Amino acid sequence: MMEGRLLETGVITEASNQARDLFNKGKFGTLKKSSVVLSFFEAMYLVEKEKLNINKLNEESFLRKIKKKVKQFSTKYAVYRDLREKGYIVKTALKFGAEFRVYDKGVNPGQDHSKWVVFPVHESDSLTWHDFASKNRVAHSTKKNLLIGIVDDEEDVTYYEISWKRP
Repeated sequence: MMEGRLLETGVITEASNQARDLFNKGKFGTLKKSSVVLSFFEAMYLVEKEKLNINKLNEESFLRKIKKKVKQFSTKYAVYRDLREKGYIVKTALKFGAEFRVYDKGVNPGQDHSKWVVFPVHESDSLTWHDFASKNRVAHSTKKNLLIGIVDDEEDVTYYEISWKRP
């Protein structure tokens, strides 16, 4: 199992062949010398898959620490995990004004552009038309399709894809 160290904004792995393999094959994290820097979502996914251990924390302790740092982590993570389980590469998209960017199957980040920007929403949350229009503008300005992932109480996710059409 790979070892990781908790940072303020993510997790950094030990320098190892396993870390480089996860980056090269699974497109997890960002390569920094021989270590890999992971988002909290990537790290949690790898902890669940028993590929990563963080500061000798168990899964519950790690999750508690993340929830203090990331608002609505459970809702966002449900979408991240669901997309990863379906074979998509999922990266953070905060610099684009969205939660995630998602690459179509078979597309490698850095070699091509992501297809969607994703906004996770819990089914009990409400979006105003202003919120919806704002999210759609973000997608349009980044030349991506908008994907809204609605998460229910059982953490099942339903997706709605929104794209611009010219009449």
